[in-house]
Amino acid sequence: MSAPAKDSAEQDRPKQDVETAEAARGMAAQRRGGGPPWGAVGQPGEKPSDFLPSLKRLARRLSPERTGVVAVLVLCVVSVALNVIGPLLLGRATDVIFAGVIGRTLPAGISAEQAAEGARAAGDTTTANLIAAQDIVPGAGIDFTALSMVLLGVIALYLAASVFGYAQGYLLNGIVQRTIYQLRREVEDKIHRLPLRYVDSQQRGEVLSRATNDIDNVSTSLQQTLSQLLTSLLTVIGVVVMMFVVSPLLTLVALVTIPVSLWLTKAITQRSQPQFVAQWRHTGRLNGLIEEAFTGHELVRVFGRTAEVERQFAERNDDLFGASFRAQFISGIIMPAMMFVGNLNYVVVAVIGGLRVASGTMSLGDVQAFIQYSRQFTQPLTQAASMANVLQSGVASAERVFELLDAPEQSPDPAVPSTRSERRGRVAFEHVDFRYLPDTPLIEDLSLVAEPGQTVAIVGPTGAGKTTLVNLVLRFYELDAGRITLDGVDIATMARADLRSGIGMVLQDTWLFGGTIRDNIAYGNPSATPEQVLDAARATYVDRFVRSLPDGYDTVIDEEGSNVSAGEKQLITIARAFLADPSLLILDEATSSVDTRTEVLVQRAMAALRGSGSDSARTSFVIAHRLSTIRDADLILVMEAGRIVEQGTHEQLLAARGAYCALYNAQFAAAAADL
Repeated sequence: MSAPAKDSAEQDRPKQDVETAEAARGMAAQRRGGGPPWGAVGQPGEKPSDFLPSLKRLARRLSPERTGVVAVLVLCVVSVALNVIGPLLLGRATDVIFAGVIGRTLPAGISAEQAAEGARAAGDTTTANLIAAQDIVPGAGIDFTALSMVLLGVIALYLAASVFGYAQGYLLNGIVQRTIYQLRREVEDKIHRLPLRYVDSQQRGEVLSRATNDIDNVSTSLQQTLSQLLTSLLTVIGVVVMMFVVSPLLTLVALVTIPVSLWLTKAITQRSQPQFVAQWRHTGRLNGLIEEAFTGHELVRVFGRTAEVERQFAERNDDLFGASFRAQFISGIIMPAMMFVGNLNYVVVAVIGGLRVASGTMSLGDVQAFIQYSRQFTQPLTQAASMANVLQSGVASAERVFELLDAPEQSPDPAVPSTRSERRGRVAFEHVDFRYLPDTPLIEDLSLVAEPGQTVAIVGPTGAGKTTLVNLVLRFYELDAGRITLDGVDIATMARADLRSGIGMVLQDTWLFGGTIRDNIAYGNPSATPEQVLDAARATYVDRFVRSLPDGYDTVIDEEGSNVSAGEKQLITIARAFLADPSLLILDEATSSVDTRTEVLVQRAMAALRGSGSDSARTSFVIAHRLSTIRDADLILVMEAGRIVEQGTHEQLLAARGAYCALYNAQFAAAAADL
């Protein structure tokens, strides 16, 4: 892997930056005199909820699907239009039934006008008004032919509306899923463009939560709200039009509920939106703690911090519970509040409509249709209000995803990158300055040259800048001044992929991927043949223990490599670097986790690795605390506080009786030394 070893990298950073990175991972800060291993977890800066801009930005992500969105809109309009016509036709069916029932009670042979006059003369004004308002044939019963035609028309109407609604839902599902698919790709690409500084300052579980939970929540919210809100809005418009057609007076009465509903929805959502933001923030923090606790499960148990982890989990779980409860409770008030307003509207419409039927100004079917419309009118408003909590939750998650997408990226590669004419492995530092924090210098005016084929060992106390030095070669961080050249080419003018393709790295922290041992070795060169993989395994002494496994090279190891020993994992990572055949090799405490006998084998493997390049011997940078492993280095650099204080061979540095000699004697002359 071309990534720095976490422990070494953190040792070489300024205290403040190290503790920030360690806190972000929930790791122990004991090397810097920090707090307990699980005592503090860094959080990204919290931003206030900005609902409307985030909603607009989320909506703009649908612009590539504008053709599909227009098709969805057309289908939705047709489906809603057919649905809102239905109550009017059912009102006509009611009028047919009512006219038949009333007509059967009247004597045949007279006209409806005569029947109405007779009822009025008898003092029954209400019946007279009903007869006058309806298309009644005295003496005739229910016209079942007309009734069946109306009912068949209603069935066909609702069936067509369902078909259009299904097509709309199908298209909308595709639009949402393609949009989320693209969003996931952008997040994945963004993570690869983020500088190492950002990754070190963030909690892993928090980033994972944004890339998984939050995106899933955005997908769910869009899927539920887009269709529901669009249908509800068009239904309200269509119903209002039909209500005006049936009765303008009753329509004005019913429209009084709109400002009341809008005021209630706004008042409630203003209070619930911050709670949804807090809910997903606490979700990310809880996920981060869980990820850390399970990753460092053994460490937690060894140091007896199980109770502390459980306490922190309980605290963050309580925070999440409180924020989720408040968000759901407050937003949940919308539904019953809207239902209450709708029920009041229903009562008022029913009373006024009944009086108008009694007065003969409206037919019974029209009142029935209007009551249905009034329910259809309040129902989409209630549905839209009930979607408010889902929408708020989705926008809160979208904000968190957008924060990740807006994070500062590493500087882009040059438009026309430089390339090396030959890969010899000559590395030159020319007056290099670097600092993690603006006011805390780390490396100042550093110059050195590593000639092709040389083995350059870097030693020094913790925090001296050893790993920082090789991180600069890999361009994990950018220089503040000076330059670094590789085979005469300034690495700042090269494409990062091209630069790193010629560099192999073996880390102190071994990392194996889920898969077979063969796959993990082949990761260094995916195009390698099976014979080349086997040769790399033999050269690095992997073959000697793989042969003893039941499945050999097809043994599946988990992502943490828990089913192989620490030394065996290190050998596999060395084989991976061997197979990559790099011109520049970086070994960062590569033998720190192996036993003495295996260390001898690893030393032989690394010696073969350093001298088996296809064009020339490899240039190697070896970071070591165990000085016995670098006695044969061509050049040993002793670093203190970002400066090279001594350089030379092992014998030369011992003879100088300086910093290197003190370090050497501390390891071999005494159990402890006061440096």
